[in-house]
Parts: sequence; structure tokens; C-alpha cells
Amino acid sequence: MTDIKIANPGPLGLAGFALTTFFLSSVNAKLLTGKGDIFIVVGLAVFYGGIAQFAAGMWEFRSGNTFGATAFTSYGAFWLSFAALLLPGFGAAIGVASQTAVGYYLLGWTIFTGIMMLGSFRTNGATALVFILLFVTFLLLCIGNLNANSNIIQIGGYTGIATAVVAWYTALAGVLTGVSNGRISLPTIPLS
Repeated sequence: MTDIKIANPGPLGLAGFALTTFFLSSVNAKLLTGKGDIFIVVGLAVFYGGIAQFAAGMWEFRSGNTFGATAFTSYGAFWLSFAALLLPGFGAAIGVASQTAVGYYLLGWTIFTGIMMLGSFRTNGATALVFILLFVTFLLLCIGNLNANSNIIQIGGYTGIATAVVAWYTALAGVLTGVSNGRISLPTIPLS
């Protein structure tokens, strides 16, 4: 039986994560303050951060990358669940759910991200930095929501923007490696 080679799904997962994180973080940082700006996140969270990233996770399973499969599938599911929080038809719209409940939702994702951050230390410096920044982002958003403190949430928004930028860099490193057969590369700093 011939083994079919698949492309590296990592850049797709990172790009879907980065754009969706960038937009939501821009709302949290109060760079976007329109009443309906948060609802633009729904489309990104369902299709790019959600479905595309979830698919990247499934392809990571196929390639044998347990870390990538767990990360992309889980964060794809995160974005789908977050979109559901914004949709009244799901009965849990953020306008209806208490800020404390959102804080506990984010606490669960903070814990999961802490676990993934530890695993990222066996990958490369660029990926590890994505997870370090993401952990800090979730932690700040969790604390901000549990304490109803918009200043902490805003700082979490800025940290999320930094997370997105590093994720885009890491995605670009993967794309350049793929299109140049390894002749062009950005430094990602091997850790293991």
C-alpha cells in the first residue's frame, strides 16, 4: 500500500487561529468599539478559527502529530463553542450568560492551554511563544471576567493581539518551508 503524503496542516491551523484571535482580541482591547463588531467574530469563529482549524487538527492526526492534532482540534472546537455563545439560538448568548460563567468557561480553557503550553516546550521556540502568550491571554481574560474588570480584559486583548502576530509568524515559517522545499526558512528555534 502506498502512503499518500499530505501537506503540513500546521500553517492552516495557525492562520485560522491567528486571524480569529486577532479580531476578537481587537474587540477585547477596545480597538473595535462598534456595537456589532463582536458579531463579526461569529463568521471567523465558525469557518476559519473553527472548521478550518478543526480540519487541520484532523490532518495532524493523519500525519502522526499528537500535539498538533490535540491543539488544532481543541482550539477549533473552542472557536465553534465561542461562536455558539454569541448566537441567541443556542440559548447561551453572552448577553444572557453571566460574566462569572464566561470567566469559568475561560478558566477551563486557561487550564487546557497551560497543559498545551507545557507540551509546546518540546516543539520549537515560535510554537512555544504562541502558547505562552495564549496562556497569559486566557489567564487575563479569565481574571478580568471573574472580577468584572474591563481593564484586565483590555490587557488580555492586547496580549491576544501579540499571540496572533506570533501565530502568523509561525504559520509563515511553515508555509515558506513548504513552498521552498526547505530552502527558505524563518527561524523557529528548535527546543528538543
